[in-house]
Amino acid sequence: MAQLSAGIAAGLAAIGGAIGVAIIVKAVLEGVARQPELRGSLQTLMFIGIPLAEAVPIIAIAISFMLVFGIGG
Repeated sequence: MAQLSAGIAAGLAAIGGAIGVAIIVKAVLEGVARQPELRGSLQTLMFIGIPLAEAVPIIAIAISFMLVFGIGG
C-alpha cells in the first residue's frame, strides 16, 4: 500500500510542478507581450520562480521514495 501511495504522490507532484511552471511561463509571456521593454526583468523573475515552483514537487518525490524504501520510519 505504501508503494501505491508513493507512486500517486510522485505522479501528482510531477503534474503539479508542470502546471506551476506553465503558469509562470504564461504570465511572463503575457507580460512581455504587453511591455516588451521589461523583458529582461521579467525573464529574471521567471528564472527565480521556476526553481521555486519545482522545489515542492522534488521534495514530494523525495518523501515518496522514502516511503517506498522505508527510510526514516
